[in-house]
Amino acid sequence: MSPPDAPGVGGGSGTSAERLDAAMAAVRRAFRLIIPFSLAINLLMLVSPLYMMQLFDRVLTSRSLDTLLMLFLIAVLALLVMGVLEGVRSQVLIRLGVWLDRRIGADVLSGGIAAALRQGAPPSAQPLRDVTTLRGFLSGPGIFPLLDAPWAPVFLAVIFLLHPWMGFLSLAGALLLFGLGVVNELITREPLKDAGQASIQALQRAESALRNADAIESMGMSPNVVRRWREDNIRALALQAEAGSRSGIITAASKALRLLLQIGILSVGAYLAIDNQATPGAMIAGSILMGRALAPVEQAIGTWRSLIAARQAHGRLKAAMARAPARQPGMPLPTPRGRLEVEDITFGHPGSREPQLRGVGFGLEPGEAMGLIGPTAAGKTTLARLIVGNLVPRHGQARLDGMDVARWNPDDRGRHVGYLPQDVELFGGTVRENIARMADGDPDAVVEAAILAGAHDMILRLGDGYDTPIGEGGMALSGGQRQRIGFARALYGTPRLVVLDEPSSNLDREGEAGLLRALDRLSDLGVTLVIIAHKPALLDPVHKVLVLRDGRVADFGDRDDIVGKLRPAARMAGGDD
Repeated sequence: MSPPDAPGVGGGSGTSAERLDAAMAAVRRAFRLIIPFSLAINLLMLVSPLYMMQLFDRVLTSRSLDTLLMLFLIAVLALLVMGVLEGVRSQVLIRLGVWLDRRIGADVLSGGIAAALRQGAPPSAQPLRDVTTLRGFLSGPGIFPLLDAPWAPVFLAVIFLLHPWMGFLSLAGALLLFGLGVVNELITREPLKDAGQASIQALQRAESALRNADAIESMGMSPNVVRRWREDNIRALALQAEAGSRSGIITAASKALRLLLQIGILSVGAYLAIDNQATPGAMIAGSILMGRALAPVEQAIGTWRSLIAARQAHGRLKAAMARAPARQPGMPLPTPRGRLEVEDITFGHPGSREPQLRGVGFGLEPGEAMGLIGPTAAGKTTLARLIVGNLVPRHGQARLDGMDVARWNPDDRGRHVGYLPQDVELFGGTVRENIARMADGDPDAVVEAAILAGAHDMILRLGDGYDTPIGEGGMALSGGQRQRIGFARALYGTPRLVVLDEPSSNLDREGEAGLLRALDRLSDLGVTLVIIAHKPALLDPVHKVLVLRDGRVADFGDRDDIVGKLRPAARMAGGDD
């Protein structure tokens, strides 16, 4: 059983935040279906106390076996129905949690990728962990007391029918337990919130350490990194312990209070039975009913932390989805010829006072190759990311055949663009899957891209050729092998624009020769090339050269003219931006 589909959820129209709101609205609608189940289950909970009352007041006094048999059969049937309803409710909640994860998980991940690229947000899987927290709360045991607690007045009303004294005692106990729940919320809200943030910070520090294990271990940084993580983790543990200690006191008090009330109502019932104001069956039934009325309230106090964690996870998700850039809709466009126009681009990273690029502009015709050179921090990598549409300029545009690449749907634009970043990242899987951009991929197209990149022979020398598992991040490969496979990935699908950021930084002489042959071949095929050149040899196949300095175009023109004027600068070009 699944909640009704919500419009715009799971890749539909609207922003990521709107799709999250639509998914949560669908969850709330699904809860309207669960409420009748909870009502029926709680009404059937009355079977046990009513059975006990009839057993004491009718069967034992009349000694009628027929009455006992009928009451027993009715009770068994009612409890079987209750068990079925409990099972259905549990399955609905489990499927609801899975449905929510499926609906928003992809949006959360794609939104995080876009935010990391375009807004400078730190890469983090925390939003996905928040989705897991929400799913776990919906499908876990912590939600059942919250579903059952609203029906406590039904049990209190029945107790009042048995005798007002027992009703007032039960009502006072329910109010006291509710008050303890409110106190629990007030004294644990802030510590749990701070503990959650500290735990996230400690986890992010640990993830960063694991990503940089080579540098940490080789330079003896491990003790310092572990010490910093330990400080964050100790703070998170202290805050969690503080919240747990406060909640534990309230939980213990609520348990003691409920047991005290249980004794109290039995004592009141016994007194009323002795005074002939109630029957012994009413005494037993009242005790069971009060226990049933107060149990969800007490259990809710014990599971309050999971409710707060789910609420905080939802708040973080809403904030993350609101920050995520909206993916531009649109129909697929025709395959471009490769004409690149960069028009007066100005760009600054979020939070920076000064722009990294100021008024950069140039144009390339289909099949032209341009070398991009300049000193460190000139803005070369930033310009490359703007050209492929990963960043959105403050002013100006980068156009491919007239279409603004930043507003082009990435799923469609990516078919026509190849990009080799400075730091090549591969993914867990085989060589073939990585070249095919993690799709199933056409084997012929994979081989064609590898041959064009000059990586075919190198791949065949691997253990299983194109089916060789490379490990997460390409850990089973050398830096040069990763770069050549990344180059083949950039050429997969015959893109019309290819941007290469220092493509020879990890290559040996053989790999560099293969790269130069590939660049010549790409120009012959009419592919437009932008190459951030670190080595002068990479300028040999280009037609034009653009020199960046301090985020501005220092010079642009034919290769021979520019290299002739700025050969020393060309030798110094490269580096991180």
